[in-house]
Amino acid sequence: MPSFDVVTEVDKVELKNAVDQANKEISNRFDFKGSDARIELSDGQEITVYADDDFKMSQVYDVMIGKMAKRQIDTRILTKEKVEKISGDKVKQTISVLSGINKELGKRIIRITKDHKLKAQGSIQGETVRFSGNKRDALQDVIALLKEEIKDIPLQYKNFRD
Repeated sequence: MPSFDVVTEVDKVELKNAVDQANKEISNRFDFKGSDARIELSDGQEITVYADDDFKMSQVYDVMIGKMAKRQIDTRILTKEKVEKISGDKVKQTISVLSGINKELGKRIIRITKDHKLKAQGSIQGETVRFSGNKRDALQDVIALLKEEIKDIPLQYKNFRD
């Protein structure tokens, strides 16, 4: 029975390299000289951006997004949280990195395929959604539908088996 998995993941090595390159550019830029602007990556799940003020925070974020784009990292996996004041004018912002499909998104994906009455069954398995069907064409229809319907989160389609 043909099947495939729908996942959301980011290449952690590319993410680390993008953050390292952004830090290198920030340390070399004239407008950041003498400031405490930096980006920290913790376990591939969370990025913390530090800056002297809100303007520099947005500049650091733009540099990081540019480096991610050059490394083909989809920036829709990033979720900004509230900017926090640390000491004086210094600010910090935590950005969470989406990894895996949560239950809510998994249910949404399965509901979309059921609403369109496609001949494939979906099941949530941890952080992936597995679709199986009698024919390969039905699974390809599921992939086409998900690409069309879900634009806010980058999905990858892995382990396509006949």
